[in-house]
Amino acid sequence: MSTGRDDWRRKMKKIRVAKACGVLLLFLSLLSCQPPAGETGKEEESFSVAPVKVFKVRRQKISEKLLFTGVIEAWKKINVTPDIGGKIAKIHVEEGERVEKGQLLAEMDTRAIRLQLEQAEAVLAVAEASYHDAQKNMERMKRLEKEDAVSDQQYEKIKLAFDLADAQLKQAKAALNLARYNLDVSLMKAPFSGVIASRNAEVGDVINPMMGGFSPTSGVLTLMDFSRVKIEIDVSYRDIVRIQKGQAARLRVTVFPDKFFQGRVSIVNITANPTTKKFRVEVMVDNPNLVLRPNTFGEVSLEVSTHENALVIPQKAVLENKYAFRIKDNNRVERVELTLGLQNSDQIEVVSGLKEGDLVVVEGNFGLEDGTEIEIKEVIE
Repeated sequence: MSTGRDDWRRKMKKIRVAKACGVLLLFLSLLSCQPPAGETGKEEESFSVAPVKVFKVRRQKISEKLLFTGVIEAWKKINVTPDIGGKIAKIHVEEGERVEKGQLLAEMDTRAIRLQLEQAEAVLAVAEASYHDAQKNMERMKRLEKEDAVSDQQYEKIKLAFDLADAQLKQAKAALNLARYNLDVSLMKAPFSGVIASRNAEVGDVINPMMGGFSPTSGVLTLMDFSRVKIEIDVSYRDIVRIQKGQAARLRVTVFPDKFFQGRVSIVNITANPTTKKFRVEVMVDNPNLVLRPNTFGEVSLEVSTHENALVIPQKAVLENKYAFRIKDNNRVERVELTLGLQNSDQIEVVSGLKEGDLVVVEGNFGLEDGTEIEIKEVIE
């Protein structure tokens, strides 16, 4: 009986020793996590200083711009279609091929037209012979008439034959000209230099120009000249009064985000679209290297107001469109109320509240308060 009690006591003693060791280890671990005296203050001090980037206020030209998005189109585009119906015999070009003005692009089956041409030439030869014979008879009859050697009836008969031969000659010439015209228009030539944008038919297809319609793929080929491009934009009534024909414009595309293409306003419509209530404006841009491609999107910017010697800061320096944080000599910030002028996507004009050479916070300004201590990481000029 005493042996069981002794065992129980030994177990309880071991448990108490284990608990004491656990408490001691916990205390030592907490003690090791405490920073040395003096470091806490430094850490709190470092958290109180806000790192920022600042901009040095300067004077420069600033322009207010209107931005629009539109579709880039070739300034010349035509669906090449013959003036007569028939079967396509040959297509001499492929998509993407550059062609020159007057170059043969495609031709219709001209066998029937050439037979008609031969027939017209033969009819003309007969008509010319008849005309010359009638002309000689008419000249002889005029001489006899002067001598009163013929009756009026004889004279009228010869004159009628001459008039008929003259009319037949004119008819034969017209038929020959028509045959030549049909032969000429059956050969489809480039009306201007450009690029074959699409091939809309194949050899053997029958073309009827009267049923071509206004489909983008009507005709045999589509020819484009995009050495210049145009962009049509829709402008509100508020902005249309600030846009004029000949006004400078710039075009930017996503493929070349840092490159601007210079152009000018070519058309300003003075009447609004009855559905959208907006005005159509067309901008023309030179594209000599053909880097701008039709049927892609582009962003057009138009300068509507310009100040040459304005006090300018970045847009991101201005908060709530009314104030900014200026750096004081003691590396603390002060909130300054601003009067703003022209602005664009990157910069804004300051009419009052700052002076040239001031440093304003452009990064790290959110959450700042008047008098906050800062650490300047970079000065942007």
